[in-house]
Parts: sequence; structure tokens; C-alpha cells
Amino acid sequence: MSDELQIQKQEVEPDEGVERTRASRVYVPRVDIYSEEEGVTIVADMPGVDENNVDILLEKDVLTISGFVTSEEPEGFDLSYNEYGVGDFRRSFTLMEEIARDKIEASISNGVLRVYLPKAPESQARKIAVQAG
Repeated sequence: MSDELQIQKQEVEPDEGVERTRASRVYVPRVDIYSEEEGVTIVADMPGVDENNVDILLEKDVLTISGFVTSEEPEGFDLSYNEYGVGDFRRSFTLMEEIARDKIEASISNGVLRVYLPKAPESQARKIAVQAG
């Protein structure tokens, strides 16, 4: 098996002086970031998280994604073995100035969160016409 396929989930240590109200582990979600002329898309893997349990907060230039997992074991069964550590997700990103903060969009489907960060029109590349002198 290749090293890429053996990547384990990375657990986050709580910030100093911050106490959690939920007794669960917190992991860093794995992300892919795609950049294009019109904007940036963040794709984050957050298995077990749905639209009711994800929070996205933009404060100053920091975008923080938090996902909460509710683990429910099937009724009448006891967990005998567990390879997948259940826990919440949290990750923060510092945004560049040219993002149109009021037009950020997000969606989640099957534990995959997509956050679209459009660039402000004035920061998008544009072609300058050159006229003969």
C-alpha cells in the first residue's frame, strides 16, 4: 500500500485557555484548494457531518470551518472494534484581501464540504486594450 493511502487523521490540540463543551476528539479535515480566475474553492472531507452540524465563521480575515459528528451506534449492537476514530472537525484559513466576503457560498453532500470564495470584481484579472498611438 502506498504512503498516500496510509494517511491517518490528524487530531487537533485545543487552543490554550479554550475549554470545549463537547467531550469528543477534534480532527483537522483534509482539504483540496482549487484556484481559478473568478475565485477559490475549498473542498473538505468531513465524514459524518451534515448541513445541520457544520458551522462556517468569517471573522476579520480568518475563515473557520467546524463540523460536529453525532455518532449513533445501531440499536442492540455494541462496538467490538473501531478503526475509524469518531470526532469533530475544525480548520481555519486566512483569506487574501481580494475575496468578496459577502458572496461566499457553501454546500455539503455526503460528508464533503465545498466552500466557494469568489474574488471581488476589482481584483479579477482583466485584459487591457492597447490602442495605436
